[in-house]
Amino acid sequence: MSELHHECGVAAIYHLDGDEVSPLCPSQGPEHASRLMPRMLLDIQNRGQLSAGMTTYNPNRNQLIDNYRKLGSVSEVFRLNHRGKCEALMREYAGRAAIGHVRYATCGQEDRSYAQPFERHHLQKHKWFSFAFNGQLANYPALRDKLLAEDDHHLARTTDTEIIMHEISRELGGGRRLPLIDVMRHIATRFDGAYSLALVNAMGEMLIARDPLGIKPMCYAIEGPLLAAASESVALSNLGFRKESIKSLEPGTAISVVDNKISIERFSDNPRRGHCFFEWIYFANVASTMDGRSVYLSRKSLGEELARMETVVKDDDTIVVPVPDTSKAAADAMAYRLGVPCLEGLIRNRYSGRTFIEGGANREAKAAAKYTPLPEVLSGKRVLLVEDSIVRSTTMRVLIDKIREVGEAREIHVRVACPPIVAPCFYGIDMSTIGELFAPPFLHGGAEASEETFAAMAAELGADSLRYLPIDSIARAIGKPTDELCRACLTGEYPTPWGQKLYQVALDKYESKAEDEGGRTYEAAASGP
Repeated sequence: MSELHHECGVAAIYHLDGDEVSPLCPSQGPEHASRLMPRMLLDIQNRGQLSAGMTTYNPNRNQLIDNYRKLGSVSEVFRLNHRGKCEALMREYAGRAAIGHVRYATCGQEDRSYAQPFERHHLQKHKWFSFAFNGQLANYPALRDKLLAEDDHHLARTTDTEIIMHEISRELGGGRRLPLIDVMRHIATRFDGAYSLALVNAMGEMLIARDPLGIKPMCYAIEGPLLAAASESVALSNLGFRKESIKSLEPGTAISVVDNKISIERFSDNPRRGHCFFEWIYFANVASTMDGRSVYLSRKSLGEELARMETVVKDDDTIVVPVPDTSKAAADAMAYRLGVPCLEGLIRNRYSGRTFIEGGANREAKAAAKYTPLPEVLSGKRVLLVEDSIVRSTTMRVLIDKIREVGEAREIHVRVACPPIVAPCFYGIDMSTIGELFAPPFLHGGAEASEETFAAMAAELGADSLRYLPIDSIARAIGKPTDELCRACLTGEYPTPWGQKLYQVALDKYESKAEDEGGRTYEAAASGP
């Protein structure tokens, strides 16, 4: 699924004022806690490679909160390969609090002005803030239209991040000063979609929040005077936080730092849950644990599910080959259960970048350059090729051709550790139309996949056979009840009203062949659910 676009990653760090110093803090002292931010962002770099940035808070400088963001990877943005330039950046932006962001563009342009965090200057310190956001608001069209219809408002960018900034500003602009947790309570009633965010203001106050459904992940840890939070737990464990200190932030809950004190409060009473299952299947670092479930163990369980379904006759020339890297845990588990070798028949060029970064017409060429088949492993073999998902099929088509022609494999049987993707995502994964997906033309009217369907899909890809996992296997592998997972892209059933509305728009465009007009689904949606 390397051609699939992802969203973003968020991180935050805060060293409380006082005599106690965290042993995890940089040797320069608490005023340099912000030095931990690039390290945290490196650990969630898998969530976005287009841009990176951070905002730091330091009450001892004129620029109380200072924002630094650029296009590029974390190493490029923070000059981690140049000791002198990196040190100069760390000194210039030193602070006892910081928020950070890595981005892939699910909406908006690929230029620096879209890089996060977003900062809003104001004369009053509590209205001067910066924030970072992961996710997507499904009701962006309605929020945008409402905002532009009021007075002489103007939006400089086509992104929901700017909408969120203005909505926060609106709450802070009243006659009385509103606590940050109350700001979240108010804006949550207007937002339909997925979001996790981190905010810091010029008062030195911080807010870390997760959407009421828990679609997007957020983890945190508190040890002594140090608070840290990130989209994934691996960023916290690699800082040195103890396993028992690392927790997932509950949906509809926010952590705030006000007057040098940490508090955790609910801002939404919505009892429903909708965790994105793709986090466990593909997006998250395999070393992460989210909402009490290990990513690695989930992928291992998916491989065991594949093994239980396998019908191909196994012989001494049968091997399992993962598509690097996110399919490896599933492939290993599948091979172990089947009693056949799991071999690296595909070597990933780790310096080619992720295919989706290029996008558009270059995607197929980049996919071809990304993997090298090994004839020494593949030649004459019956290959069970394990992939975490097939979205657009660009990468899979290229791989099958290369494995057959360059690798000289005898047979190629594709095994997908996910059900067919039949519907778009409107919560932060960049697959906004039905026509761009591989599976829908084969599953007319939401019909269940049959042997004939799988055979037609395999023929289209150039494989000898193809199998997907059934939908009910996802909940078993992740260890969450079905009604606590967002599986909209598998079922067409969305957890929010605007998600369902956009799906109907997408269906209408697909069935009327209007997708050729271009544009994302939410851009074509009319206001009002």
